[in-house]
Amino acid sequence: MKLEQVRVLLTGATGGIGEAIAERLAGEGAALLLTGRRASELERLARVLRERGAQVAIMPADLTHAADRDALAALAGEWQGGVNVVIHNAGRNVSGLFESLDDCQIDDIVATNISAPIQLTRAVLPALQQQREALLLFMGSGFGTLGYPGFAAYSATKFALRGFAEALRREYADTGLRVALLSPRAVDTGLNDSRIRALQTAMNMKVDPPARIAEAVTTMIRSPRAERSIGWPERFFARVNRMAPGVVDGALRKQLPIIRSRLAYLPTESVRGDS
Repeated sequence: MKLEQVRVLLTGATGGIGEAIAERLAGEGAALLLTGRRASELERLARVLRERGAQVAIMPADLTHAADRDALAALAGEWQGGVNVVIHNAGRNVSGLFESLDDCQIDDIVATNISAPIQLTRAVLPALQQQREALLLFMGSGFGTLGYPGFAAYSATKFALRGFAEALRREYADTGLRVALLSPRAVDTGLNDSRIRALQTAMNMKVDPPARIAEAVTTMIRSPRAERSIGWPERFFARVNRMAPGVVDGALRKQLPIIRSRLAYLPTESVRGDS
């Protein structure tokens, strides 16, 4: 797909990754329909992009609410003849060992990371099917292929999102709708609270800037691939995990003292917002 011909619905537009994606796509000539929970941030971002000559519309929405999803889907089907690219970027992360999470935190992360994108996809499908060519792009995670201690609930949602994208891709394989999954490794965004950042430092994790993810998104739109993972050796570990999970189990078991020291025995921090 040519970027100057795409009309993109981007969720989670006001977070670190979302804003980087919006700026990159606007610079490439794409028309953007931006959504997020924070109206003031959406307005600020839209103003900046319009000053650069971009075509931008906004709709504040909480995608865990059915009424907001339905209103957004209706606008997406009408705006400039209907969107032909949907980027599911909104997400939530929670730090802490699983036993420290409460019911509300678990329900919220599941609603934000998996229920909302599934339901929104169902709502926008009629509009996408009216297009000659369309793309659904889901923002996955390296933790969607390799379950990591301290991120059990988050990993569960990203594993589920990966399965949904795979099944949907196969269900629409004989149509003009393409379904793709982009899985970054750790990214420097506001979703990472102080404990996650401390863990990243202690484990010497590679952390990418949002701009790298935005660049990968533009590549996926131009030439959609079923799945793409960002980061090495993370891709290697994911392959080992599929073929010999016991090897990864052993490696991560040795890291448990560090993980627990950074994530346990403190009040759990959670960040709900845009990726």
